[in-house]
Amino acid sequence: MTRFHFLRHGPTHAKTMVGWSDLPADLSDHAAIARLRAHLPHAPVISSDLLRATATANAVQGTRPRLPHDPDLREIHFGAWELQRFDEVEDQPLIRRFWEEPGDIAPPGGESWNAVAARVNNAVDRLIGPQDIIVVAHFGVILTQVQRALGIGAYAAFSHRIDNLSVTEITFDGGWRAGAINHIP
Repeated sequence: MTRFHFLRHGPTHAKTMVGWSDLPADLSDHAAIARLRAHLPHAPVISSDLLRATATANAVQGTRPRLPHDPDLREIHFGAWELQRFDEVEDQPLIRRFWEEPGDIAPPGGESWNAVAARVNNAVDRLIGPQDIIVVAHFGVILTQVQRALGIGAYAAFSHRIDNLSVTEITFDGGWRAGAINHIP
């Protein structure tokens, strides 16, 4: 059995779509970091290779073993929409479809929800083993695994809130199941 503890990175305070841009995380809430350290098991820590995830992983690692960063755990690649607000995107019908009909629709130069889910599923599948593991990642990454564990569609997965510095537990024991979603210790 593998129990995944998906931790969303610290906040960037950006008010735009942040995918592959390498913005830093605000990790100044030392009390929240301490609560996370106490809540998380002593298990290997892995993160995406983006700064906001690696810095958050460093902050909670303590004496836990660290695995190499995995670029397949990156956030959605927003392509031409990167660092834009929803209302700034020129093609409003396309961006509405991207969020309201998630699947094969992709931003120009970016990736679709189905592409993100396939990428992340492959990365998570590589981590399956007889242990707990802490995965420091992003909103979209965590939602792909909520979708997988609950057996729901992407649009229903988007209804779940995933706050910064929250933990979502997903277990694989021959099948996927979700535990606490968006738990803030």
